[in-house]
Amino acid sequence: MSQQQVEPHMFVIIGATGDLTRRKLLPALYHLRDQGILETRNTLIVGAALPEMGEEGFRLWAFEGLQKAGWHNNTELRAWCDECLHYQTVHEGAVQDYEALAGYIRRLERTHNMPENRVFYLALPPDTVPIAIQRLDQAGLLKSRGWVRVVFEKPFGHDFHSAQHLNTTLHHYIDESQIYRIDHYLGKETVQNLLAFRFANPIFESLWNRDRIENVQITVAEDLGVEHRGAYYQQAGALRDMVQNHLTQLMTVVAMEVPVSFDAGAIQSEKLKVLHSIAPITHEDAVFGQYSSWQIAGQTIPGYREEPGVPKDSDTETYVALKAEIQNWRWKGVPFYLRTGKRFPRKLTQVAVIFREAPTQVFRSLDPGSIASNKLLITLQPSEGFSLCFSVKSPGRPFRLSDHALQFDYQKSLGQLPEAYETLLRDVMIGDQTLFVSAEFTETAWRLYTPLLTGDRTVYPYTAGTWGPREADALVERYGHQWQLGW
Repeated sequence: MSQQQVEPHMFVIIGATGDLTRRKLLPALYHLRDQGILETRNTLIVGAALPEMGEEGFRLWAFEGLQKAGWHNNTELRAWCDECLHYQTVHEGAVQDYEALAGYIRRLERTHNMPENRVFYLALPPDTVPIAIQRLDQAGLLKSRGWVRVVFEKPFGHDFHSAQHLNTTLHHYIDESQIYRIDHYLGKETVQNLLAFRFANPIFESLWNRDRIENVQITVAEDLGVEHRGAYYQQAGALRDMVQNHLTQLMTVVAMEVPVSFDAGAIQSEKLKVLHSIAPITHEDAVFGQYSSWQIAGQTIPGYREEPGVPKDSDTETYVALKAEIQNWRWKGVPFYLRTGKRFPRKLTQVAVIFREAPTQVFRSLDPGSIASNKLLITLQPSEGFSLCFSVKSPGRPFRLSDHALQFDYQKSLGQLPEAYETLLRDVMIGDQTLFVSAEFTETAWRLYTPLLTGDRTVYPYTAGTWGPREADALVERYGHQWQLGW
């Protein structure tokens, strides 16, 4: 949120030759440079990874990746790669490999007359993170005369105890103020604008409570299957992969109280209060599903158990729907429904706020099905924006009502939006933790969902290309509601 300028620093990517670096990090860094946020002489990017590719090989690899990402100003692009990108092999990650990396970084800092400000982005498999932090400490890279910040990707643990242990390990080497746990959903403009939407517009904030809102639904639907991530997904499942982080973050942004100020500590504190207010979620209020094969136009879409790396008898869930109850003054009695899944009919990330019906219905003589509740739909994907849905009279006779919406589309109104990683990387560089996840938030979220990972549970099949198992519809119908999809 801050307008602070980016200080000169070294941006070090550990695990730099992976897909994340090529698809997300390098394009975001180059775009920040294109916007004038990063100056070439002030930011050096060092890749560190296993392959023996050398600096020229890494620069060429990055150049080709940026071209695929859509940049075609080849002369300028190649110049940036040559001036800003550096590379050091770390082999198997032994102590001496990190000591060599430390020597390389210090030589670059002396050569370019840079302060010892360093960002270490750990683009690594989760099980290698603790040893990487230990190696960085042993090489003396976590101590400097400037500042040091370390960035972590999800998953951050796989249950409450593993997350707690990981936090304890990290805090042995670095302070919480140096830790940046990325949830890229928080970098999306619509999520940030939800804060402005609520707290800068009293007309909506005055309606944001149990007296006016009947239920809230958060949907993260993916149209693809697990693809090449079968082995990872088999260990994770939808609850770990999506609900514990992305959907829970969205829920806390929707439900939080007005913070005392617009800074990281105040916002994180209010989000944490929401988590602490959630009643235990039981298996009765959670539905798990797994997509099965689908025949369309003579083509077979494989089921989860037919995906590479997935056992034929797997009971890992690719779908979760659950009901959460926030037991505080604002939200008591308002169910929050969360659902996510793979192989849905289309890609959609949406928050639906369903308002209560009028206490008396003037138009009771009309078909009850023609009178819909007011809805606020906040869409994050595929197109970011807001829709406020309401009823109006259709022209002519007989008297009929129809649903319409006031819509705001970000891209149509304000042009191209920054990618989430651009926002988050800039915030790391200026030291703003507002959009990042704290240790206590991570552990509290895991404490909430870990009971659903154990015990007897049924994983219901659903056909790929549908919106999930019928049992998930029954979950919301049990409380008199229906899933919302658009207006």
